[in-house]
Amino acid sequence: MSSSNISNEALNIFRKGLAQFITFDENEWTEFISYLNYKTVEKKDHFSVKDKVCDDIGFIINGSVRYYHIKDGTEITGYFSFENEFVSSYKSYLTQQPCTGYIQALDKTALIIISSKNMDLMLKNPLLAYKMERFGRLVAEYYICCYEDRITSFITKTPEERYLIMLQTEPEIMQRVPQHYIANFLGITPVSLSRIRKRTLVFA
Repeated sequence: MSSSNISNEALNIFRKGLAQFITFDENEWTEFISYLNYKTVEKKDHFSVKDKVCDDIGFIINGSVRYYHIKDGTEITGYFSFENEFVSSYKSYLTQQPCTGYIQALDKTALIIISSKNMDLMLKNPLLAYKMERFGRLVAEYYICCYEDRITSFITKTPEERYLIMLQTEPEIMQRVPQHYIANFLGITPVSLSRIRKRTLVFA
């Protein structure tokens, strides 16, 4: 589905979301949106899967996804993304090597897509090359910072501390994500999460 099928509302949401990384003048924007596509992923379907190359980076217009791996037959949830956030198996997208994990829609999710093919074309486009190089660098830096924060949290914080931080910084997770996925994300069992929630109810 080409950019001609993307609503103006979705494009405006995307443009605002991009502004934390790059901005476009009107000529650049008109050229840029010609490289975009629109995609809907149904609930429980996958945006990307293990052992296949992730060819897209998406921006969530509405919906949510979870990132997970499977170890010894058990799913291990690593992260979530919601509206106005980018989603991709970014290493696979950049290197064109197969994914090591999965990205699954938690509910019906609508995304604006930049394919790796179209990204390459924009990097060769004199009008867009500089902006897209900057975009790629800043998104990579964003992913690295998120990853470092996640690792640091697991090393330095208890599950209860991580839970309280999540309540303060990402309350939508508690409202929109099933409890067993949240527990898995925190590295604890659903029973342990229930106990933490009861103990910290005053903070919620």
